[in-house]
This record gives sequence, structure tokens and C-alpha cells, in this order.
Amino acid sequence: MLLRHCPLILTVLIAGCAAVQPGVPAGTQATLALLETTDLHGNVVSYDYYKLAPDASLGLERTAALIAQARAEYPNNVLLDNGDTIQGTALSDYQAVVKRLGCGETLAIYKVFNALGYDGAGVGNHDFNYGLDYLNQVSGSQFDVAGVENGQRCAGPNFPQVLANVYSAKTKEPLFRPYAIIDKRIVATGPDGKPVPATIRVGIIGFTPPTILTWDKRHLEGKVYTEGVRETAERYVPKLRAEGADIVVAISHAGLDASAYSPTMENGSWHLSRVPGIDALLIGHSHQVFPNPASKVPQFDLPGVDKVKGTVNGVPTVMADLWGKHLGVVALALRWDGKAWTVDRERTKVEARPIRTGKESVAHPAVAPLVALEHAATIDYVKTPIGSTDFRMSTYFADVGDVSAIQVVNQAQAAYLAEYVKTNLPQYAQLPVLSLSSPFKSGSAGVTDYTDVQAGPIALNNAADLYLYPNALYGVKIDGAGLAAWLEKAAGRFNTIDPRRTAPQELVNAQFAGFNFDMPTSPDLRYEIDVTQPPGQRIRNLRWRGGPLAPGQEFLVATNNYRASGGGGFPGLDGSRTVVAAPDNNRDVLIAYLRKQGALTRAANGAARSWRFTPVSTQGPVVFHSAPGKEALARAAGLDNVRELRTDDGGGKGYALYGIDLGR
Repeated sequence: MLLRHCPLILTVLIAGCAAVQPGVPAGTQATLALLETTDLHGNVVSYDYYKLAPDASLGLERTAALIAQARAEYPNNVLLDNGDTIQGTALSDYQAVVKRLGCGETLAIYKVFNALGYDGAGVGNHDFNYGLDYLNQVSGSQFDVAGVENGQRCAGPNFPQVLANVYSAKTKEPLFRPYAIIDKRIVATGPDGKPVPATIRVGIIGFTPPTILTWDKRHLEGKVYTEGVRETAERYVPKLRAEGADIVVAISHAGLDASAYSPTMENGSWHLSRVPGIDALLIGHSHQVFPNPASKVPQFDLPGVDKVKGTVNGVPTVMADLWGKHLGVVALALRWDGKAWTVDRERTKVEARPIRTGKESVAHPAVAPLVALEHAATIDYVKTPIGSTDFRMSTYFADVGDVSAIQVVNQAQAAYLAEYVKTNLPQYAQLPVLSLSSPFKSGSAGVTDYTDVQAGPIALNNAADLYLYPNALYGVKIDGAGLAAWLEKAAGRFNTIDPRRTAPQELVNAQFAGFNFDMPTSPDLRYEIDVTQPPGQRIRNLRWRGGPLAPGQEFLVATNNYRASGGGGFPGLDGSRTVVAAPDNNRDVLIAYLRKQGALTRAANGAARSWRFTPVSTQGPVVFHSAPGKEALARAAGLDNVRELRTDDGGGKGYALYGIDLGR
């Protein structure tokens, strides 16, 4: 059974009056389970549209099985989503861009949410990626925002979506409802041990990173503004209490950062936990699992963070990974004292439950049929042929120098920017044009999370694999010093290696996102990365067209709106250097380039490596992790200093252990 009792009907009421508890004696206890999904990124079914193959390691259809199990264990439950819901797969792009769904149609993932009986949801930063008009439509909202036409309210989710810290610049009112109160009927246990029907008034309030104004500036500038999460919570949480909320749940699409508070900080959930009146915290955005005693992620070792019990400054907190790989469960222990429900934090349990994989993998059978038509249409669409390649383009070894999946992206972006400037900005036409791109898929989400385009025909799904995000192409004007600083920041991808150490050393800093490892692939630019030096002091022998790069040498660099506007915190890239905000998305630029080129070759499109590691002999092994059985790809890319040491690195996630000889 997919739902509790009513498959397609919302079973909660949103009310504004205080709940009455007739016949509920003091001392009555209950457990109310908060169930969280987060960062689903459009992964409804367990399928990889880029590889055109099933993928049992992800998908809401598998999370749905966990939801059913959790509901059987905790009949008193509230199911909530934490955002980054509507963007992230070819299915998402198909419905938003290729064949935009009509006003009366419900977005595929929301169809499943409605069927699963979600009680509420927050809004993530990536939910703004397709623009306010689209978000307004698919969320069934009525945004009073410049440029958004409002007439008929379109189909959307059958539950409240809450977001408190994003406001319309036109009205100065919240874009979404800032909070909601859900009247949840439960069965509690009286002091005599007998069942007692009761009502818990669950207040939910949502937050998203204020940095959306930077990341999606092209969609949001002049239309909305944000406020910091702490001051927003301090304004609205007392209102939730005054309106009768028995408990308050903060749905915060952000990770943890204990540095000095700023209203524009990206990951404000640690500060949010210190706002009085919040009983539980559902977090996301960071794509991590919390609680997790084995985690070495720095944000989970901050003061006040208990990664074993799952609390942040004493507040029960959960983060359920990404793509439906986990279900967050906060089993709140409640007690009725005759006047109010209170949370017993000592008896409250928090866990992030993984989906079962391999032979034990379970997908809920009722989910896939709900989106069968959309799923099939997406597969047909992504099979559209656009070119061919005589070499395999992958990111399994992008961290150690394989540019097979990077160079063609850089070529497409640079060609587009050069032509755009020639036509529209002749004052910049004499400046050399570079492009910097990164390996968007570098294994952070699992051993299958790598770009891998086989030699042979190239279809649209392969272009989406090469360029994962719906970014817009931006061009920035920088000088040689700015370029050096950009490359220094990107070199933070690596740990500092001690040549004298005899024990194995990890080359890659897993806490530095692969999509921030920007690299050029120009034969005119050459440099070394010295990993024996601390971050910020690693770029060596930076040369332009055979000579040392002059600090004042000016360039135009093709990148994306995220990076140009400050995404990743690269020095000097704060939007002020942008000279081109192109009307075209990076992926569309790549598709057009592939069609124009027709046939790609390794010599022309996959071998121009601008950087190398500074040679250094180490007394012990330097290691990194990637998918097993791929050493031949390293050889094909010219990486003769890479060896597969073990097909299983012992981490239990299917990665192999590789070694690299930095002296060669």
C-alpha cells in the first residue's frame, strides 16, 4: 500500500486556532516521527538517464519503501521534504525546458509526493534554477513578483511549501508562505497505558541559503531579496507559538557552519539551532548523512554538534543525504503535561536510514507507474543523436589529469564566448579567450557518480552527462593575477603531501567539491600544482604562450553564472567582473558545438592538458579512490604514473584504491 489510507488525498488540515485536547490526561506520552527527504534533485525513479540504465542506489521509489516501513514502525508521523526537489535529472530538464508541462499538469515528482501523502516541504536553492515563472507554476503559487504572470493557479503539490527568508521586492512580503501549522491526529498512550486520541499541532518553517541571489542572479535580481536565517527565525518562531503550534520544526536547506554569523552565510543551520523555540531541525544542501558517527566531515565535528546522537546545540537534527539514498527519521518523544506538549530530548531518537542496495534493493511498486509516461518521454528525448567520438570521455581520473570529459566543454564555451564578443562587444575582441570547467561528477555521490561517455555515437543524454547543471554561460574579464588566484583556489582540491612520510597519504581532499576543481585545457596555458605546499601556494611555473604569465595580462574567461557570481568563493569572482551574461545555457552551448563538430577525436578534443603535478619523490604511497577496473582509461589518457592497488579500498562503498607516482 503506497499511502496511509487515502492515496491521492491530503490527510492533514492547516488550521489557525489552538488545538483542543479533550480527554487527554496529564502524563500522556507519544512518539511523533518526523520523516525527511532532501536533495532529491528530480530522482523519482531509480534510473540514470545519462547512462540509460537502471540505478538501484538512488531514487524516490526506493525511499518510498523506507517511508512505508517507518510509518509501520511509527504510526504517528509527519512526512516532509527539504528542497532541491525539482532540478537535477534529464526528467527535470525535460519537463522544465524541452517540453514544459502545462498549467493543469502536475510535475512528476510532485505527483509522487501527493500520492505518498507528504505533509509539507521546504524550498532549496536549486528549486530556483529554472526561474521564478516556472517555480510559480509548478508549485501552484501566486507570486506577486515582477515578470511573473499570474492568472489561473496552476497544479502543484497538495501540501504547504514553506519558505520564510525570501521576499518579493515588489510587495516586501514572503515569496511563499513563511510557515504553516499542520494538525496531526495521533494515538498517544495515557498514564494508565491505554490508547488516547490526541492532536499535535506541528509548526513548520522553511529556510533556503540567502546566496541564491548570487547563484541565480539572472533569475532573481531585482525581483526578490533574502534575509538571514537567524533573524528570520527570531521573527516567525514566536508567531508560530502564538498561533498554537505545539512543536516547531525548522526545514533548513543548509548545512552547518559555526563561524561568525552573517545574514548572507550559505550554511546557517548551526546558528538556526540556537534560536529559542525550535524543537527539531531538518537540514540538507550539503549532501551528507547526519547523524553518522563515522563521518569525518568537518561540519559534523563543530562545537555543540553530536554526530552520534544527531543533535546540534541540543536540538534533534537530521540530514538525509541526497537523491533518495536515505530517509531521515527524528522520533520525537512527547509528553502532555495538561497544558502543552513538550519534547523529551533524552528519549528522542535520530537516524538516517539508508535504502537497501544490491540484491536486497527494494523499490515501492506504486511509484514508477505514476510517472511512466514522463519517464518514457525523457528516455526518448535523451537518445537524440548529435555527434560521435572516437575516444571515451570520463571523469574517473579527472583529479589526476584526465581531461577527456573536460576539454570539449571548454572548447564549446570558449568558442561561444569568442563569437559572442566579436558580434556584440567588439571592445573586448582583441583579448585572448580561455574557458575553465570542472569535473561535475567525481564520485562524491557513489561509485557510479562519474561522467562516462563511451566511444561511438553521442546523444543528448551524453551532453547532459558532460555538463550536469542548467547553468547559464557567463564571461568574466580578469588579469593574470586573477587567473593565478582562480587556479590557486581550484588547487584546494588536494591535500598537502609530505614527501618524507612513509605511510599512505590521500591525494584528494574529499571536502573540496569536485565541481570546484576548475581547469583550463588550452595549449597556450601551462602550469604545475605543487601538492607539497599548503593551499594558496601551489601554482608553479604559470606560463602563457611559452613565457611567464604577466600579472597584468588580460583575459576573457568562459565559465557559468554560479562561478562568475561568487559560487564556490573564488577570489575576485563576485559578479563585478562579469562582462557577458549569455542568453544560452552552458549545456545548450555544448550541444550546439557537438552538432557543429560532428566527430570528436582524442587528439583534437580530449588531450590538451594545461596542468601537471610538480614532480616530487615521496617515501610512501600517495593514493586516491575511483571506480574499480578503470586503469586502462588512465593509460589511454596518458597517465602512466597511475596504478590500481586494490579493486576494493575496504571502505564498503565499492571504490578501488589507486596510487599515483608524483615523481613521474
